[in-house]
Amino acid sequence: MASASLLKTSPVINKTDFIKGQALRQPSVSVNVVRSHPSGLTVRASSYADELVKTAKTVASPGRGILAMDESNATCGKRLDSIGLENTEANRQAYRTLLVSAPGLGNYISGAILFEETLYQSTVDGKKIVDVLLEQNIVPGIKVDKGLVPLAGSNNESWCQGLDGLASRSAAYYQQGARFAKWRTVVSIPNGPSALAVKEAAWGLARYAAISQDNGLVPIVEPEILLDGEHNIDRTFEVAQQVWAEVFFYLAENNVMFEGILLKPSMVTPGAECKERATPEQVADYTLKLLQRRIPPAVPGIMFLSGGQSEVEATLNLNAMNQSPNPWHVSFSYARALQNTCLKTWGGRPENVEAAQKALLTRASANSLAQLGKYTGEGESEEAKEGMFVKGYVY
Repeated sequence: MASASLLKTSPVINKTDFIKGQALRQPSVSVNVVRSHPSGLTVRASSYADELVKTAKTVASPGRGILAMDESNATCGKRLDSIGLENTEANRQAYRTLLVSAPGLGNYISGAILFEETLYQSTVDGKKIVDVLLEQNIVPGIKVDKGLVPLAGSNNESWCQGLDGLASRSAAYYQQGARFAKWRTVVSIPNGPSALAVKEAAWGLARYAAISQDNGLVPIVEPEILLDGEHNIDRTFEVAQQVWAEVFFYLAENNVMFEGILLKPSMVTPGAECKERATPEQVADYTLKLLQRRIPPAVPGIMFLSGGQSEVEATLNLNAMNQSPNPWHVSFSYARALQNTCLKTWGGRPENVEAAQKALLTRASANSLAQLGKYTGEGESEEAKEGMFVKGYVY
């Protein structure tokens, strides 16, 4: 990790930090810094150390969280198909324009994860999507993994590909305006998880995180423990402890600076098909206990994924975790749990854009309150309470 002098930074990124169309700007620290580790190893801090810390603090700012809108074109096509729209670039552009241009979105959203197409895309009005986000004080992020493929030698498990060429891609994404990255791998409880799958997930995340930091991007570390299964909450807790121990071991092995990362874990819940359901208070108790045992306080933000929970369930669980102070910013990085009602309200019709944006802002505002521990759940629609779990869901 960096020395204390490298960590004295402002928690807010100035928009002038985002310069595109020019050579990469000089990183905030011009030299690499090394320090001695108790084990005798040398730990190197990225030359972007100040900027990484600043970006992470900006994303992990009070009352705000992440809008995950990084669905691949194929997944976005499934969403569009659900409202009767064809999967074309024009329709994807129209929907993404609706999301990023919602008035006041930056009051509740601090970062937006984009798919590669979106990072280079303009709105229907011709403005660069990155610029629209910056005007809303939202930090642009980028999905950098190349998806899941079968893991040979495992119990029908998977691993995440995308390390090849990641350094050059990350440098290009930084030039385009991205300041954080996301890499999603998964662990399946019904399929084991095998020691091989857990180790592969942890090692891949650690290599990605190190490469991202070397290129100025704050890595979001996301080993998703899938909701699929009939297991109870204790089994989820057991597996999560194992996964996070492995993840942080390999993050340290790869000299990743903890102050310059964000985590995107699953909440500790029963399997989606378990008959014993958990209350928000139980989810909060198990999840916070896991974080306290496994996550160093140096990590600035825990940005939970929703993983198929209903919009309201994800918000209630987040709110329960913020009823007392935590060592980290405990917030959200939701996709479907922010977008589901918005997408249905839009329905692909231009006349519904304003109503759809209001639906998005309603969910974003609710989760902002949950991050502050002030969400009550009053006035929520029945639609927002509907679960979104899909067995065997392919992202």
